[in-house]
Amino acid sequence: MTRRHAAGVANRRPCWFHGHMAIEHDYFGLLESGPDGSIFWSENVELGDQRVTVDLTAPDQDDVSEAALDVAAAMISSLEAIDAKSRNAMVSELDDRTSEVTEYLLQQQESFGDELEDLLVDISGDVHVDIIRSLQLVSMTILADEHGGSDPFAVLEYALDPDDADAVLLVNLGSDGDVQSVTSAD
Repeated sequence: MTRRHAAGVANRRPCWFHGHMAIEHDYFGLLESGPDGSIFWSENVELGDQRVTVDLTAPDQDDVSEAALDVAAAMISSLEAIDAKSRNAMVSELDDRTSEVTEYLLQQQESFGDELEDLLVDISGDVHVDIIRSLQLVSMTILADEHGGSDPFAVLEYALDPDDADAVLLVNLGSDGDVQSVTSAD
């Protein structure tokens, strides 16, 4: 085991094509850095009948640890459980009439009007819960350099209409997988 690896720093090696340094990981493969040292990885992941875009990014590869990549891989592998936890966090905010979740849901009701029912996957009689169930998980962005910090490590983007980039709810997760907050993109 190299001294770098023992310290928790991800293995790096020169990229054969660009000559820049790259990080190698079992799940992500070879993560090449750009000329500025940043890394970016993107993949479409199946979640039920949806395709979710998963991005992993960091402005400086030197700030990305092996542990951060392991946590990111685990989050991607357990996306279904993380999705359920995120939706439960949204539901838990319904009691607060001033929460961003409640305001988002009211905006969606107003925006779609009578057409809202056509977008719902289930009609239980509680329209707010039905909207949350019907939201599509559009993307998950993993901020690999935020592992162990207080800022979000992963951000999940939900939308009732995936083509409307402005009408989304963002669920911020810590590197421990706990929901830190749910906010609207406004």
